[in-house]
Amino acid sequence: MKNDIVKLDGIDKKILKMLMENSRRPILEIAKNIGISGAAIHQRLRKLEKQNLIIGSSIKVNTKILGYTTMAFIGIFLDRATNNKTVVNELKEIKEILECHYTTGDWSVLAKLICKDNEDLMEILTKKIQTIKGVARTETYISLEQQINRQITL
Repeated sequence: MKNDIVKLDGIDKKILKMLMENSRRPILEIAKNIGISGAAIHQRLRKLEKQNLIIGSSIKVNTKILGYTTMAFIGIFLDRATNNKTVVNELKEIKEILECHYTTGDWSVLAKLICKDNEDLMEILTKKIQTIKGVARTETYISLEQQINRQITL
């Protein structure tokens, strides 16, 4: 389903930029910075949420502090394209998978996952992913370092 394009004015962009930098920034701080009331900020945020431009807020967790040191991308080849939904439903049950994309190209599915180490990755691959019915084979790429991590620029 295609979303309607939302037109943003300068104030909306300023609000969004500040919240994208820090989603926990107080509304009154934003209001003071922009020069409008806190109530006006709230109204604009509610409007943007209603238009589905804002779909949530989050806190970033440093996964290395929790012992997850290996990030990998798994290209998943399916034996049949019609197995996509079934395979993805199984992948949803694997807590280490952070993202899953239906793709063009060689793979049917590209999954991003975080693991404690390479042994943990091998265990997840061989016992959880490659055993899913419909998975023909996988290709694994280990991330050595994330060099860019950003949102869209407004």
